Amino acid sequence: MCGRFLLTSPPEAVRRLFLYKEQPNFPARYNIAPTQPVATVRNEHGGRHFELVRWGLIPSWVKDPASFTLLINGRAETVLEKPSFRNSMRNCRCLFPASGFYEWRRTPEGKQPFLIRPVDGGIMGFAGLWQTWSDPDGGDIDTAAIVTTEANSLMAPIHNRMPAIIMPEQFDDWLDTANVMAKDAHKLLRSAPDGYLEAISVSSRVNSVANDDEALVERDEVAAAKAPLPAPRRKKAGGEPPDNQGQLDLF
Repeated sequence: MCGRFLLTSPPEAVRRLFLYKEQPNFPARYNIAPTQPVATVRNEHGGRHFELVRWGLIPSWVKDPASFTLLINGRAETVLEKPSFRNSMRNCRCLFPASGFYEWRRTPEGKQPFLIRPVDGGIMGFAGLWQTWSDPDGGDIDTAAIVTTEANSLMAPIHNRMPAIIMPEQFDDWLDTANVMAKDAHKLLRSAPDGYLEAISVSSRVNSVANDDEALVERDEVAAAKAPLPAPRRKKAGGEPPDNQGQLDLF
C-alpha cells in the first residue's frame, strides 16, 4: 500500500533524473495525499514529459466518478487482467517522482508511522498508471495510481506491500508503451533490492494531511525507543512469501 508520499528534491534535480522537456517549478511537498495534484512523467510524442495529474485513477469507461471507488494503488499481481488497469498497462504507463513514502506499523501503542526513503537520499520513480477521464460536458481530467508489489525484507515488519520502484536504467522500458509490451513491462514490477531503502520512525503528525512541513521527516526518537523496528526479515532459501490475494490497496 502507498497512501502518502513526499517529493522534496529541487525541481532541477528531478528534471535531471527523469529527463523531461518541461522546466516546472514546484514546491517541496512532505505529505502528498490522495486526490491531490501529483507530478508524473510519461512518454508522449517521442519524448518524456512532466504532467500534473490527480492521484486516484478513474478509468475512461467510468460513467459516474462519484460512485466509483478511488483507485490510488493497483496491485502488480493483477494489473494485467483487472479492467481498471489493463488498458493503462498497455498504453498509459507513467512514473511518480518521489523522495520517499510513509507506511504505518501496528504496535501495542497504536499505529506508528515510518518514513521509507533511499539510503543515499536520492529520488525514486514509482511505477504508475494513468488515464484520461472525460465528463459528458467535454471536460477532461488526467488521473493516476501507484503500482504496489510485495514488501522486501526492510518493509515486511512494517507492512506487506510497498510501491514498485523502477530503477533509472529501466525508465525507458517502463515508459515506452509503443515498443515494450505490457507483459514485458510487468517484469519490472519487483520489490526494491535489499539495502536500497531505510526506514525511520516519524511523528504521528503525518497522520493529518493538513501537516506538510520539513519537521515530518525528522526521526521520532521516543517512538523508535518504544517500538523499535525489528531487523529486516530474510526470505527462506528456496521459498517465497505467499502472494497477497487481495485486488487493490485503497487508502
